[in-house]
Formats: sequence, structure tokens, C-alpha cells
Amino acid sequence: METAQKIQRITSKGQITLPIAWRRRTGARSIIVSPKGDLLEISLLRTHDEEDEVWATVFDAMRDNKGKGIPIEKIITALEKSIGTKKKQHGRVR
Repeated sequence: METAQKIQRITSKGQITLPIAWRRRTGARSIIVSPKGDLLEISLLRTHDEEDEVWATVFDAMRDNKGKGIPIEKIITALEKSIGTKKKQHGRVR
């Protein structure tokens, strides 16, 4: 049975609960959230291999930086630092 609309409460942390019937019916493990004007579209993330579903939001400009972006180089540096890798670039280790 499908429900056209359902009121969902939003927690103080901005979280919602997706209905269990929908999660069971679709087998949802990961979703894509897309803003569409004043609507929020939630759809399933489908991959060829369920093990590929290691997705996470690393940086959200609105949440993490008052709406300002950051240069990709800073993101790469932070990611490399977090996983302990160093890349050689032009004979130097960065």
C-alpha cells in the first residue's frame, strides 16, 4: 500500500526517518537527496555492487562553511592527511 503523503518530523539534528515499509519494499541502503526548488527528492542509489556503496558527504558548504566553498586542493590535502597518503609531485613529497 502506497501513501501519497506523510508528515515526518525533523529532529534537532536535521534528520528524518524513512518509512520502514518503503525501505523494505525497495531494499534501500543508500539514497540520493536532490533539492528541486522547494521540494526534496529522495531516490535510491543503485550500484552494480552493493560493496561499492561506501558514500559519505565529506564536505557540505552550507553546513560546514557558512555557504562558502573551499578549493579542491584543500579537500585533497585533508583527505590525503586523513588516510595517511603522500603524493609525489615534481620530485617533492607534499
